[in-house]
Amino acid sequence: MTGRLNDALRRVPVWPLYIAGAVPPLWWLWLGLTGGLGVEPIEALEHRLGELALQVLIAGLCVTPLRRHLGVNLIRFRRALGILAFSYVLLHLLVWLALDVQIPAQIWADIAKRPYITVGMAGFVLLLPLVATSNDRAVRWLGPRWRRLHRLTYLAVLLGAIHYVMLAKGFQIEPLLYLGGIVVLLALRLPVRRRLLPA
Repeated sequence: MTGRLNDALRRVPVWPLYIAGAVPPLWWLWLGLTGGLGVEPIEALEHRLGELALQVLIAGLCVTPLRRHLGVNLIRFRRALGILAFSYVLLHLLVWLALDVQIPAQIWADIAKRPYITVGMAGFVLLLPLVATSNDRAVRWLGPRWRRLHRLTYLAVLLGAIHYVMLAKGFQIEPLLYLGGIVVLLALRLPVRRRLLPA
């Protein structure tokens, strides 16, 4: 059963994922321009992009546990998921910079004084070397170091979830569910050590 599914997945091209991934931001931009995002369109757009980025990062984290525990191999789609997630994070940041704050001095003040922005910015900075080395040439050049470098993904996703929890006003269960899900997925990636029982 799993073998048939993996054979079918190998025949699925990656490029439609990029096209599908471009639809939500364009649709939300259209809604924002036409009044479909409510009375606070900038805040709504910012929130939706950030949440989508976190969802796609979580989808990327699911790839290894799915292969390890269920035998489903989605590894060929992981790079596309990473690039799309970074694109959403970048758009989330640009909406905040260009449409929300707009004042350079205020931007630096917010990063320094507001912990949830500091945490979110730290997560974004961690993603920069990952997206810069998400090509075959970088994989060949870095060799074994590439895998160690890309473990920064785990910390970046965790910081993104913490950013979401800190951003939420009052007690909200949804950000906590994201954080809990990420912790579980990270735990599933830990190597399993079997104890040798005495005969």
